[in-house]
Amino acid sequence: MEFGVFYELQLPKPWNEGDEHKLFQEALEQVELADRLGIDYAWAVEHHFLEEYSHCGSPEVFLAAAAGRTKNIKVGHGIRQVIPNYNHPARTAEGIAALDLVSSGRAQFGIGEGATRLELHGFGIPAKEKRAMALEAAEQVANMMTMTPYPGFESEHWSFPCRNVVPKPLQKPHPPMWMACTNRDTIKVAAKNGVGALAFSFVDIEEAKTWADIYYDIIKSEECVPIGHSVNANIAMVSAFSLDHDRATAIRQGQEGFEFFSFAMRKLVAEDTVPGRTKIWEEFQSLRKVGDDEMIDAAMKGRDLMHAPGIGTPDDFRDHIRNYEDAGVDQIIFLQQAGRNTHEQICNSLNLFADEVLPEFKAKEADRKAKKDADLAPYIEAALARKKRMPELADDDIPVVRASVKKAEFNRSDAA
Repeated sequence: MEFGVFYELQLPKPWNEGDEHKLFQEALEQVELADRLGIDYAWAVEHHFLEEYSHCGSPEVFLAAAAGRTKNIKVGHGIRQVIPNYNHPARTAEGIAALDLVSSGRAQFGIGEGATRLELHGFGIPAKEKRAMALEAAEQVANMMTMTPYPGFESEHWSFPCRNVVPKPLQKPHPPMWMACTNRDTIKVAAKNGVGALAFSFVDIEEAKTWADIYYDIIKSEECVPIGHSVNANIAMVSAFSLDHDRATAIRQGQEGFEFFSFAMRKLVAEDTVPGRTKIWEEFQSLRKVGDDEMIDAAMKGRDLMHAPGIGTPDDFRDHIRNYEDAGVDQIIFLQQAGRNTHEQICNSLNLFADEVLPEFKAKEADRKAKKDADLAPYIEAALARKKRMPELADDDIPVVRASVKKAEFNRSDAA
């Protein structure tokens, strides 16, 4: 089992001067801490205009800063919006490659498409076409990172001429590709395209096992035809995260933020929004039905679990991870920054995890991964053989890009 930290960069209202600056700086300090503690991944989302829920509109900047302050942790786009209206594929290819170079080969390339009208309509993206547009663009980004030169592309959605897109990434053929998944259907899409599944939904153990079984069954089948030039067979699932030796304290520090995370996304997807005038935190507080005290009381009396799995003592969390490990999940991503939980609380939880939980799973990770890689090797080889690759251009077929000015005119200008 591997582990990651995850950033939406949430900032509920009311806002005070300097709050965004503090949010970013503390998040970077948390990534530094995660790196020192031996946590494997730092993921940053890309969302636009989703005030209070996510202020992470430029994850490439955040991840580059994180890469410069760390040594080992993988820095991942979880996800990059790849539809050309958001980010032109050539700019995405350049950015992913640059992140890989500045991080010395630690970049991860998660792809996504957006879910809200605030984002999609803000960039003129038709909702019914977003999935096809995202997959089409992601495939071409992978081609741009691996081909010299890239031959060019044209579709009903976008076009691009022959160019050599530089820089090229350090990881070959390119950084591992992932896809945001929220249900069984998107798990299937990820597996069919040979990319890792970033499961950003909170599911119980039975459903997690179902998702993992579906994913790996497809990876091993003829349905798997890679969208990239490698297969990244991994399934990661997000989990609530708040630890303390006192379960009541863990609930009080983490449960409210976890609930806000889910509430805010549902509201932004399903309800009308007035830009610049949101009151999501205020509405969440007014509608919250079960408070921390009631959940703590239930936890102390041994009643049915009311608080989120992943919130509790180190022993609670260890059991939680073992369940996901048995279900076939490869990575647990901590939802540690949500709502109004504090920097101190987040760091305390991370330290407690590293001291009392991580060593058990770290000790067996290399053997687990080696066995998994050996088991999947023939299936991945077969999948890559099924990939239809864009033909390389022969030297004589590479089009000449005409100069901006005639040589004689340039010489006269230079002489003057």
